[in-house]
Amino acid sequence: MAESSEGVSRRNRGPAAAAENRRALIDAAREIFSEQGLAAPFSAIARRAGVGQGSLYRHFPTKIELAVAVFEDNIDDLEHVARAADATLDDLFDSVVAQAKVSAAFVDAVAAARDVPAVQRIGARMISLIGALVDRGRATGALADDIGRDDVMLVVAMLARTVADAPAGEREAVARRARSVFSLGLMPRG
Repeated sequence: MAESSEGVSRRNRGPAAAAENRRALIDAAREIFSEQGLAAPFSAIARRAGVGQGSLYRHFPTKIELAVAVFEDNIDDLEHVARAADATLDDLFDSVVAQAKVSAAFVDAVAAARDVPAVQRIGARMISLIGALVDRGRATGALADDIGRDDVMLVVAMLARTVADAPAGEREAVARRARSVFSLGLMPRG
C-alpha cells in the first residue's frame, strides 16, 4: 500500500483512478503554482495531489501541459459565467480578476506558450465567449459600437496581467482601478 501526503495508507487502484488522479493533480497544481509560482517542483504537486510522480508525468509530461489543464478549468468557469442570460462584460471582468489574483503563474505560462496548440484552443474559446458578450453589450447599449472581440480580448489580457503583476496585498485595489479605466474605454461615447 502507498502512503498519501497525509500519512494515510492508500491502495493503488491503477487505471481505475486515472480520472480522479488527473483532477487531484489539476487542483494541486492550481494551489502549488499559486503559492510557489510556475517554478514549483513537480514532486510538490504530486505530493499535494496524493499521487506518485509517475502518475503526474503520465497525465502531464510538461509544466505547460499542466498549466493548460488548469487554464482550461478557468475557461470552463468563464464560459459558465458568460452563458447566463443576463451576463455582461463586467461579469466576465470580475471572473478574470478573481482568477488572476490566484493564478499569476498561469498567466505567465500561457503568455509564454502562445504557439502551443492547446494554448491556442484556449484563446479560441475565450474569443468565442467574448464575442457573445460583445454582441449582448452592443444590443443593450452598454458597449460602444466600435468595440469588437479583439478589443475586449486585449482588455482581458491587460486586466489579467495588471492584476497578476501587482503585489498580492494590492491586487484588489489595482483591479478596481484597472476595471474603472477599462470600463470607461468600452462605454458608448457621445
